[in-house]
Amino acid sequence: MVDENKTLNEEEQQALLEKYDPEAGTRKLTGIIGWIAFIGLLSFSLFQLYTAIFGVFTAQIQRTIHLGFALSLIFLLFPANRKKRQKGKLQIAWYDGILALLSVGIGAYWPINFNDLVMSVGRLSQMDFIVGIIAILLVLEATRRAVGLPITIIALIFLVYGLYGQYMPGFLAHRGLTLERLVQTMFFTTEGILGTPLAVSSTFIFLFLLFGAFLVRTGVGQYFNDLAVSIAGRRTGGPAKVAIFSSALQGTISGSSVANVVTSGSFTIPMMKKLGYKKEFAGAVEAAASTGGQLMPPIMGAAAFLMVEFIGGITYWEIAKAAAIPAVLYFAGIWIMTHFEAKRIGLRGLTKEEMPDRKEVLKNIYLLLPIIAVIVLLMSGIIVTHAALYAILVAIIVGLFNKATRMGPKQFVLALVDGARSALGVAAATAAAGIIVGIVTKTGLGLKLANGLIDLAGGYLIPTLMLTMLAAIVLGMGSPTTANYVITSTIAAPAIILLGVPDLSAHLFVFYFGIIADITPPVALAAFAAAGVAGGEPLKTGVNSAKLAIAAFIIPYIFVLSPELLMIDTTWLELVWVLITAVSGMLAIGAGIIGYWMRKLHWIERIVALVTGLLLIYPEGISDITGIISFTALLALQFIWKRDKGNTLKMSN
Repeated sequence: MVDENKTLNEEEQQALLEKYDPEAGTRKLTGIIGWIAFIGLLSFSLFQLYTAIFGVFTAQIQRTIHLGFALSLIFLLFPANRKKRQKGKLQIAWYDGILALLSVGIGAYWPINFNDLVMSVGRLSQMDFIVGIIAILLVLEATRRAVGLPITIIALIFLVYGLYGQYMPGFLAHRGLTLERLVQTMFFTTEGILGTPLAVSSTFIFLFLLFGAFLVRTGVGQYFNDLAVSIAGRRTGGPAKVAIFSSALQGTISGSSVANVVTSGSFTIPMMKKLGYKKEFAGAVEAAASTGGQLMPPIMGAAAFLMVEFIGGITYWEIAKAAAIPAVLYFAGIWIMTHFEAKRIGLRGLTKEEMPDRKEVLKNIYLLLPIIAVIVLLMSGIIVTHAALYAILVAIIVGLFNKATRMGPKQFVLALVDGARSALGVAAATAAAGIIVGIVTKTGLGLKLANGLIDLAGGYLIPTLMLTMLAAIVLGMGSPTTANYVITSTIAAPAIILLGVPDLSAHLFVFYFGIIADITPPVALAAFAAAGVAGGEPLKTGVNSAKLAIAAFIIPYIFVLSPELLMIDTTWLELVWVLITAVSGMLAIGAGIIGYWMRKLHWIERIVALVTGLLLIYPEGISDITGIISFTALLALQFIWKRDKGNTLKMSN
């Protein structure tokens, strides 16, 4: 149980991270092994920076070196059994050393034997076959340690399907791959482990994770909290709005919902509780806002970078631009509902004494320059890797303006190490996802499942979307967003596309539901972590967070049915209108869910408000007109009540 008047210290934050985020459960190495791991992490970042500046190597070489670094470091840093991990000093087991050395060999195999492997034209020698088997096993074990068991089991199921497809029932049956063909596909082509997911990890994703590490070291992360308090702290239910604002900004640094919850929530949740929010509601606000950080442009979750490659013919900026209005609606929905909840139970904002000095906060506004730089660079059409590099440089320069944030050699090295450490889980997840993609490609499973999904839905779009949503949420409960997106985009998204939905709408649909799995009971890791900070009941916190994030369950359907919400083929005038009606719709939905607007709503009014909100969010002429009429009527009722209440008070006085 966390004391209401104090934030979590670093040890308590780390304990929560290790409990709910597999990627945080690393060993605390000391001595020679500790130095080896430290130098390995530093070398990993330096290799990635070198290739970003001077150009990447040939695909197989770039990806295997990236993989070799990640696997070897995972076996050094992540224990085989997290439950038995000791506190304090902990050295590796003998078999971890062997696995790490084998991983180094895997990483070096393609660079050393590149010419021979290319000339062999797919024919494997006995040594190639053994190395391929070892590579697959190492990826599976590293994924289990760094990411979790669910995604490992899914990858294993796909491998078994690839080998024994001839025994599968009905439309799932295929000829089956020989073991040699399977190994060749998995490690000696760019269709398996070394496929697109790992390619994106070894270029775009790593650099933006490194950018996040530099932002933390230059104090931008802490500044997000200070800025959020100065902007939103005095408002009704201020701490909750601080959580929303700061978590949206923190999403640009952290690609993990759980990490965002713990770092931002250790500051915001105690404030919310102190002012009167219930534990479960306070935790839910932070969980919903932190999870939404991955939906917020300009730097979204790692899966958004994969989307660039999976869709093809589209830039990252086009994806970020398309996601802007849905992200605004998501956070507007949480903001509105926390406001109505605060009004309903009579909560105040922070007092002047509890607020930071606004002048001091505004004096440091230059700390936002790295984020602004990223937006400008991406808008300019520059290569994504170069945008990340220049943004890192801007972060370092910005840090020089203040002694407290100035990066010396030590801080610079630590930022490189932190960035590499945060990339380990992503590298493992993308390698495992490559196994899944490779099997789907070789067996034609993607098209078979897409057609099967459409048949199951009777050929109708809405049922297909609902089945896709369920698949994404279920997979997201046990898989990181990156792996979840890879699976659903190769299996479920094609079904939506076959029904005439634009590629970008279909991919964002599965992307959204993969992310909000983190706050969807019964397995809602971000909500459970928030409950740990708040001292609340986990399942109740999960239910509340899903309720607050209702926009994320509605908006994907809307932008599939009406792509105007994604700014596809839309004029500026249409865009402004869509934004106004959609935000008004979220206002009505928020009032309907909380049951309060300017007063407590009757249950009939709540239903009308929910229907009104849906009509307004759906960008279509008749629905907009109907929604506006209904919204105006509801608003008029609120003002009439307010006026009558005011007159009654005057008469009584």
